[in-house]
Amino acid sequence: MQKTGGKGLSLARRLYTSRTLGLALGLLCVAAAMQPLDPAPWVWGLMLFHGLLWPHVAYQWSRRSKLPYHAEHRNLLVDAMLGGFWVVAMQFNPLPAAATLSMMAMNNVAIGGLRFLLAGSVAQMLGICIGLLLFRLPFVPATTPLQIYASLPLLALYPLALGWICFRQAHTLSEQKRELLALSRTDSLTGLLNHGAWKDQLNIELARCRRQRPGQSSGGAIALIDIDHFKTINDTYGHVAGDIVLRQLSKMLKQNLRASDVAGRYGGDEFCVILPDLPLASAARAMEALRDRFATLGYDQSPALKVSLSIGLAAFNPEHGDATLWLHDADQALYEAKTGGRNRVICRANGRPQKMVLDSVG
Repeated sequence: MQKTGGKGLSLARRLYTSRTLGLALGLLCVAAAMQPLDPAPWVWGLMLFHGLLWPHVAYQWSRRSKLPYHAEHRNLLVDAMLGGFWVVAMQFNPLPAAATLSMMAMNNVAIGGLRFLLAGSVAQMLGICIGLLLFRLPFVPATTPLQIYASLPLLALYPLALGWICFRQAHTLSEQKRELLALSRTDSLTGLLNHGAWKDQLNIELARCRRQRPGQSSGGAIALIDIDHFKTINDTYGHVAGDIVLRQLSKMLKQNLRASDVAGRYGGDEFCVILPDLPLASAARAMEALRDRFATLGYDQSPALKVSLSIGLAAFNPEHGDATLWLHDADQALYEAKTGGRNRVICRANGRPQKMVLDSVG
């Protein structure tokens, strides 16, 4: 898959910073190694261009390219080739040469892993070959104190800067991963948990309830909520009005539930709520209050629109082998609420209907 556009420009901006710093420090290192060799003026000119001007040229070259990502990889190979060239120009002076090659290799690994390290190594060898054609081959085994001190900033500061850039990139990727995970678990219209994420929470709640000893807690309950005659609302008032109703219900759930309660959109016009550590009677009163408040809502876009809810509640049953059975009880209660006239709350416990029928049929 091609990596172009915004991603390529982002890479170019990151490398512009590291290249500007790295080549400035490299210029100090190479100049100290070259000074005793009395190089030709053109060598000094190339050295100054590479150390001071090339980072800006490379960035503009990438920024104006149709494929900035590929352009930056090309620029990195140019860096590697010139690094090999300077190793020969310094007559293989051990410390400056090792600092130059290792810093460029580290940069290539950070950008493209082993594959790009190998490509950069080939480019360095090409630069060495070009250098061998232009310079004498003597080897300078001794490194002067000045050359040691001139190499230290490159060895100390550039890895620190590159590490910071990599850390920032890893932090950004981590944030994006968390955001993508949240999006994958969230219903885009209502902002509540989606079907799969809510069922994961239901499995967790079931396991928690089963770990409780008798009398240690009041168990819990789950609710399935259905918007009455939702298809008619869409057909009569339009899908925009239907979306507004869905968002209103999600907003009311967020505002009226406890912090420990877990709400989700089960699908279509059905919503679901986990009510931990709440007796069935208390859960029924909470759902009845929700049903009553929702029935009084008005809609500016459709003043004639009035919407009611049918709610099925099911208490935790220790005999539930899995969350599906608990959910089945709530679904049965919801079915009874809808077939019994809608706009009401029906409860089930231990697989049987309960006498707590809190309704206000309208």
